[in-house]
Amino acid sequence: MTILPAIDLKDGKCVRLRQGRAADITVYSDDPALQARDWREQGGAELHVVDLDGAFGGLPRHLEAIRAIIREFGGPVEVGGGLRTPEALNAVFEAGATRAILGSAALEDPDFLSKAVEWWGERIAVGIDARNGMVQTHGWVDTTTVKAVDLASAVAGMGVKTIIYTDTATDGMLGGPNLEQLANICDAAPTCSITASGGVSSPYDIANLKALERANLTAAICGKALYDGRTTLKEMNAAAL
Repeated sequence: MTILPAIDLKDGKCVRLRQGRAADITVYSDDPALQARDWREQGGAELHVVDLDGAFGGLPRHLEAIRAIIREFGGPVEVGGGLRTPEALNAVFEAGATRAILGSAALEDPDFLSKAVEWWGERIAVGIDARNGMVQTHGWVDTTTVKAVDLASAVAGMGVKTIIYTDTATDGMLGGPNLEQLANICDAAPTCSITASGGVSSPYDIANLKALERANLTAAICGKALYDGRTTLKEMNAAAL
């Protein structure tokens, strides 16, 4: 399993939100590129970056910061947040992103998702954010009536190969991931590599994810626990072996 440290961008800074609430924010760094370099030096193999202002506003807002992050990290970087047009996808790929994550657009504009997969293939990932099993969109502001497992099955059928599943009720809460729902997502999209996000905060959580014995559960994103010093990337990487 690959551990991806997370960088969330808001107002040019590296931040974390509790349960995705814009008003419940902690700033961890004024220099996201320097933070990216630090994650690489600590042993980060891949990096997860979200443009929160892009997610809330509907178009990328931090392209220069993303370009600097990718340059400093020097390894594969996946980027999401406000990627709802071909121009936005082109922009993050030109900035150096390895994968682009479609979130709201994957649900609201399946034709765009289909075209994106046709154009960019496995470089397109889908981020499914859900609370109580129901998909949330627009930076977790809107809760839909669509089940996350149904969306996972649908995007897998469209040729998507990577799904990042975030349980928004656990995100930033340091209480562990939603194991039952992650198992359901893995089973709903067996042809996809699934990344666990939300609540992953200790080597114990990684052991629990591995204990699900889902071969397509291949990665986990860790944010707040690393920033707060509750665990280290070295410890998480060791648990993931």
